[in-house]
Amino acid sequence: MIHSLFVINNTGDVFMEKHWKSVINKSICDYFFEAQGKASCPEDVCPVINTPHHYLINIYRNSLYFVAVVTTEVPPLFVLEFLHRICDTFEDYFNECNESILKEHYVIVYEILDEMLDNGFPLAVESNVLKELIKPPNFLRTITDTVTGKSTGVSGILPTGQLSNIPWRRTGVKYANNEAYFDIIEEIDAIIDKSGTTVTAETQGYIDCLIKLSGMPDLTLTFVNARLLDDVSFHPCVRFKRWENEKILSFVPPDGHFRLMSYHIGAQNMVAIPVYLRHTINYREGSGGRFDVTVGPKQTMGKTVENVVLEVPFPKTVLNVTLTASQGKYSFDPVSKMMTWDVGKIDTAKLPNIRGNITIQTGSPIPESNPVINVQFTISQMAVSGIKVNRLDMYGEKYKPFKGVKYITRAGKFQVRT
Repeated sequence: MIHSLFVINNTGDVFMEKHWKSVINKSICDYFFEAQGKASCPEDVCPVINTPHHYLINIYRNSLYFVAVVTTEVPPLFVLEFLHRICDTFEDYFNECNESILKEHYVIVYEILDEMLDNGFPLAVESNVLKELIKPPNFLRTITDTVTGKSTGVSGILPTGQLSNIPWRRTGVKYANNEAYFDIIEEIDAIIDKSGTTVTAETQGYIDCLIKLSGMPDLTLTFVNARLLDDVSFHPCVRFKRWENEKILSFVPPDGHFRLMSYHIGAQNMVAIPVYLRHTINYREGSGGRFDVTVGPKQTMGKTVENVVLEVPFPKTVLNVTLTASQGKYSFDPVSKMMTWDVGKIDTAKLPNIRGNITIQTGSPIPESNPVINVQFTISQMAVSGIKVNRLDMYGEKYKPFKGVKYITRAGKFQVRT
């Protein structure tokens, strides 16, 4: 299935390669570089590239390209999902996944890749199972491996859950404090036009879990309004038939962190837009222009809008902007022409405002269009879709766990046209 994997940085260096079958020369990446050269930005590289004898399937994450080489036709989404799983695993092991971290932990990275794929086919992809096989890095292990020249972190015993019908959970788990936490995170992708009308709006949702429960608990999670959830994707632990019939999530959870499900709420359902902008951006012939933007909360059910950041990409003819912000700080990059305003928290009593002058090159024409403002924000304890957990029940164990649910709404690709 997956023949080889190449990891490429932003400068076009193949700094890591892994082959599960015969070695494929890294010159195969020339086809990828050709496609990359045609793309307007890194995210726009075609995910599946056809070559005379191979297919190159790639993802872009953390300023790195992960390029898988396959020699036969395979479901491309399967390979894309697996590449994302590799990145998630590296982030779980090393807290982040970037070039310097991967180079620092070369040995562990190759050990992980050896276990995740067997002869090119996915084998162990659950993080908690992998951690039984390959111990996460620590200072003592690094010194020992360096001195002895051998790897001390690989277990010679197969994980206990690997041969059971619940391969994502190891047996004999014990905790002094039994806890189950659920984070319901929703991201709003929206385009707002000049008049403030919503052109399109969609919600992407995730339920991320941290489960620290002893034994083999069997959990059921019910929602007040499960019918809202559309286009759902589940962790393998979820019993799909039960969801189909009763809209109840029934599962034996993995141990530790994992994503229980993701869902999509499309444009056919009304998506509440939690922030609005009042904006005036005018250019005048020969004398620059005027910039005035106010940001405020809308449909937030009394919750505070936090971590607000506005990014405004100005035209190339703009030399500088001289602005005054009523709160927060702003910066302007004269090379990329990007103005970033870090607003912080929105105070409803006095709405944040930024205003000032735009300086453009002498003799240059007035820009044809105003910039599109990218907005970032976070709202705690609110799910914009209205989804709400009803109850969590546990079977199979006699103790009473501590349970917690947290709701977070944040901006995905949230754009306001001016």
